[in-house]
Amino acid sequence: MTTLTKNLDPQGLEENAGERHHRLRWVILGVLALAQLMVVLDATIVNIALPHAQASLGFDNADRQWIVTAYALAFGSLLLLGGRLSDIFGRRMTLMVGLVGFAVMSAVGGAAVNFEMLVFARAGQGVFGALLAPAALSLLTTTFVDPKERGKAFGIFGAIAGGGGAIGLLLGGMLTEWADWRWCLYVNLAIAAIALVGALLFIGKQKSAVRPRLDMPGVVTVSAALFSIVYGFSNAETNGWADWATITWLVAGAVLLAVFVTLQARTAHALLPLRIVLDRTRGGSYLVVFIAGIGMFGIFLFLTYYLQQNLGFSPISTGLAFLPMIGALVLTATLSTSVLLPRFGPRWLMTVGMLVAAGGMLYLTQLTETSSYASDILPGLIVMGLGIGSSMAPAMQGAISGVSADDAGVASATVNTMQQVGGSVGTALLSTIASSAVASYLTDHASAVASNPAYAGQLAAVHSYTTAFGWAAGIFAIGGVIAAALVRSGKLPATPEGAAVVHA
Repeated sequence: MTTLTKNLDPQGLEENAGERHHRLRWVILGVLALAQLMVVLDATIVNIALPHAQASLGFDNADRQWIVTAYALAFGSLLLLGGRLSDIFGRRMTLMVGLVGFAVMSAVGGAAVNFEMLVFARAGQGVFGALLAPAALSLLTTTFVDPKERGKAFGIFGAIAGGGGAIGLLLGGMLTEWADWRWCLYVNLAIAAIALVGALLFIGKQKSAVRPRLDMPGVVTVSAALFSIVYGFSNAETNGWADWATITWLVAGAVLLAVFVTLQARTAHALLPLRIVLDRTRGGSYLVVFIAGIGMFGIFLFLTYYLQQNLGFSPISTGLAFLPMIGALVLTATLSTSVLLPRFGPRWLMTVGMLVAAGGMLYLTQLTETSSYASDILPGLIVMGLGIGSSMAPAMQGAISGVSADDAGVASATVNTMQQVGGSVGTALLSTIASSAVASYLTDHASAVASNPAYAGQLAAVHSYTTAFGWAAGIFAIGGVIAAALVRSGKLPATPEGAAVVHA
């Protein structure tokens, strides 16, 4: 009787489920990494397919940006809400809902018969991506509680977050060239299906002792603020910084963000408790992730143009060209978080990593119209991979260090928000700088333009890319200074006790 009672004891079952969850932690990491990869690569995989989608559906160049912007707007503006929903309803459930919804919207996009249907699907992907991205990162936080193992797990996860964009370029090129542009969306069905089965089989249900309340005023103000900021920067890319719509949206975003901060300081059930971002290590880590997001778009966006338009690379060759950077990024991301971070802490890893990335970007500023990949591009890519990997993964771990289990979802969502908004800012800022560089070059070389317009245009394009690379190098350097100034010296704080409660 005693044995039977013990076997049926709910506490005993809970402990067994917790042991199983811990035993399967590396398999769970694979599931979470797959979910994260789907979200990150979808920010770039469609870019290469855009010309083919445009020819198929018949929309013009002015509308083309909305295929990218619709995803960024929904994803960036709803991430904090998605993070808090994962804290309220459970990270496993939120992850699975996000995976199913993302797959459905990808199927709708792949089957799109007109421009409006494709934009709707991309916005839907952003909505469900905002659910699954913070759930995946917070599950990683609560699954790996041992500092050494957590370092390895975050190294792998950070490598995917940093290199997923380049993987998207490669996969997009392969699918577009070998199959059809629609497969850049359909591929998500396979990825989501594998991740969903893995979540059902291996991730234990998570139950919080205290279910936080949803701060609706905070949800409305921060979602509107992030939407306004992302939309404002997207409009700046198209219509310039002096356009009234750009100014209006950016000012509205700043005002709403100030209102949001005021509300969070006064409410007992804040959507984003200020204690999360006001900690020096976490705050500095968030800023490093934001700045890395800005700088990385300088790599993917303009180097993709240079490789295809100036060196004549195919979409597949362009994706393959980024693989050495991904390899270097994976190497330093895993090494820095598993070996160096537990010993030295995040401050100098992030500082040195950002400065190394700046050096790699600076190397690309010497490109000309006759440069070669092996000698003029490859070294810079490898150096940037080393720098981004050694700063991005420690920053992601530093950004969620020391938070309670109840705040893990929203703290993780803030990481994703910083990366997404940083990417939007980087795209608009560097695109505007590049456009201005083209205009000034053509003005300064009017005689060359008159004698050989095609060649002068090529020179102007290369000048615009190297100008953007120079600015991106400066942005990375600023990230290094911020890390050195804000992040505390020493090791990261230990994970709070009871970071996760898992039950069957």
